[in-house]
Amino acid sequence: MKKWTMFLCIGLLAITSVLTACRSAATPESAELRPSATSPVAGDTPPTASPPTATPTPIPSPTLTPQPTLLPPAVPLDRIAQGQRLGRGVNLGNALEAPTEGEWGMVLQEEYFRLIAEAGFDTIRVPIRWSTHALEEPPYTVDESFFQRVDWVIENGLANGLNVVINMHHYEEIFETPGAHTERFIAIWQQIATRYKDKPDNVYFEPLNEPHGGLTQDKWRRLLDDTILAIRRIDNRHTLIVTGADWGGYRALANLRLPEGEENYVCTFHFYDPMLFTHQGASWSGPGYQTLGVTWPGPPATPVAIDPEAAKVGWVLTWFRQYNTLATESNPAGYKMIRDAFDAAAKVGEKLDCVLWLGEFGAFEKADMQSRVNWTTFVRETAEAHGMPWAYWEFGSGFGVYDRQAGQWHEALLRALIPEPSVD
Repeated sequence: MKKWTMFLCIGLLAITSVLTACRSAATPESAELRPSATSPVAGDTPPTASPPTATPTPIPSPTLTPQPTLLPPAVPLDRIAQGQRLGRGVNLGNALEAPTEGEWGMVLQEEYFRLIAEAGFDTIRVPIRWSTHALEEPPYTVDESFFQRVDWVIENGLANGLNVVINMHHYEEIFETPGAHTERFIAIWQQIATRYKDKPDNVYFEPLNEPHGGLTQDKWRRLLDDTILAIRRIDNRHTLIVTGADWGGYRALANLRLPEGEENYVCTFHFYDPMLFTHQGASWSGPGYQTLGVTWPGPPATPVAIDPEAAKVGWVLTWFRQYNTLATESNPAGYKMIRDAFDAAAKVGEKLDCVLWLGEFGAFEKADMQSRVNWTTFVRETAEAHGMPWAYWEFGSGFGVYDRQAGQWHEALLRALIPEPSVD
């Protein structure tokens, strides 16, 4: 009996020891479970980065955006009405999409917004090179001073009764290596959406200008899907303006697909045909485009002598042979090719059930002014005949409708865009 008693006591002591150890392990006062008072918390210190040109001002990373279950807006916007609302617009080109504002000779002034509104435009499209003003490493913070400059543009546009389209422009790196920049691209748009989600609904978001290069149709479709979903977790109210790959031409829109349930969008395309007219003499366009004296519509009164370097490019040589000889109706610089292009674009818009916005069109200053007026008038009238709102490229630089040096509009070009009201 004593032996069993002794064994019982030893067993009770062992159980008591185990319970005591369990309580000690479970106590919240354990040092391993408490963060050190001196340990850095994610977001307290911004990462270091070495941007190649403009270095953003390092600022604390933005507060992490909550990821709620997205609910539809209380009063959903009518995407058809939102598209038509864009009306007649102009691009504020060569300013904020330059590597730094002013580098391309254009600095936005407060008076420009008033002039644009008074001339009869409804919308400004604001091309912006966000990628130059954001950190290259997570969290990809956009420079606060640059954000404030964009704030200023939006406020001046709204104060003058203009719709404002915020665009992602010249993100050249993503066209070269899309996979390496996907996270950064989306993070920048999350910051834009967070900052402007409470703006009026005549502020629009355009995720990317003219996708091309390595951003193929399939890659662009996936990136656009992911970007839209990221924006919609933050802002489910503002209208998005979406485009296809292949430089944003209307043909690529036929392959556009949006995330299931996305209903608040406008489709956009750009039009500069024939490029050998609209981009003649543009240094950035390459040797094929350096033949001057191309008038519109063709054929010219006197055959145009093709630039020797351009003559080495097969399709350019063929184009000029046709341009110099064919009658206007069948000329590559004639009416029919524009009508056919807009007819085809309109069919794409019907298939997508969205308003088509002609987001860019224009002719460079090396063309003679009368030809620029002729072409601009016809493109604008053709777009409007198909119910398409538009935005001319651009306000006050090489394609400009406004002469900043003289402080006045190119009147004939302005009237090609906004005719004087008819007097009964």
